[in-house]
Amino acid sequence: MRTDVRIDWTIPPLARGVTGALQRFFGPGAKRGEYLVQAVGGVLCLALLVWWTARGFRDWSAGQIVVALLIAFDVVGGVLTNATNAAKRWYHRQAPGMTRERLLFVGVHVLHLAAVAFVLRTGAWPWFLLNAVVLAGSALLVEFVPLEVKRPVAMATLLAAVALNEILAPLPGALGWFVPFFYLKLLVCHLVPEAPMSRRAPDA
Repeated sequence: MRTDVRIDWTIPPLARGVTGALQRFFGPGAKRGEYLVQAVGGVLCLALLVWWTARGFRDWSAGQIVVALLIAFDVVGGVLTNATNAAKRWYHRQAPGMTRERLLFVGVHVLHLAAVAFVLRTGAWPWFLLNAVVLAGSALLVEFVPLEVKRPVAMATLLAAVALNEILAPLPGALGWFVPFFYLKLLVCHLVPEAPMSRRAPDA
């Protein structure tokens, strides 16, 4: 047993008003370091994605560019936020209906697939259907497998999703980041319960 690691599933009290609503979405009790990683890491990753995606801007309308940037912002922010202790405590707390809440969160992201398929790639029905099925099947699998294999199963479904996309329906190079980031956010960062860890004080 490690004596230098503290694991705490205690959820801090929720604030009222707008702050409380945000805490219900992101998870209450985030530490300064978590906010810093989300802010700095998010800006750096988003800048890289904008640079990457810019290779396709010349063929896109202003509306398509806005949609691509919004998706990039949400996916990058979602990867970092869902990996925090605050989010892990909140979305994997012992409370009625948490399985439904996690799966509903994943299900809403079908809208991201629709935006990529029909706004950024007009009429890409095969790509949309492939990923809607992969997302639903992978999410259900990760959610309902035994706890001790959730992490490796999530990694396996992530790899399978990326491989299937590359083999059957690869996105254009300007959107090559979307599939791995999208499934990383939902299957690994959101659905896998992980212990909220912090450093234990030396005299604790």
